[in-house]
Amino acid sequence: MSEESVNAVSLAGRISAAPVTRTLPSGDEIVSFRVVVDRSRAARRRSRVRVDSFECAAWTAALRRFCSRLEVGDRVAVEGELRSRFARSGDGVVGRVTVDVSSVRREVASSP
Repeated sequence: MSEESVNAVSLAGRISAAPVTRTLPSGDEIVSFRVVVDRSRAARRRSRVRVDSFECAAWTAALRRFCSRLEVGDRVAVEGELRSRFARSGDGVVGRVTVDVSSVRREVASSP
């Protein structure tokens, strides 16, 4: 077994809400968007939940420009790394997992 760690995510799904551009307290700008992915047949046998939704964040200028033009319903392929983030809220510390996007492309819908 290798001692090398791997943090790689590959998603294929659809955009579920319009991308949002935000400026963080650090001054960094990001474009965030959500990708909805159908669960596998095996996962659907264990749960009634049929989809998962993942928050994605684009950090580089080129990715921000591309992602800001995505539209609800667009089918996309996203690659990146998972990030754990924690923030204080009224209920204490809240943890979230997001995908830091390294590449994204629109997928062309296949013809029936």
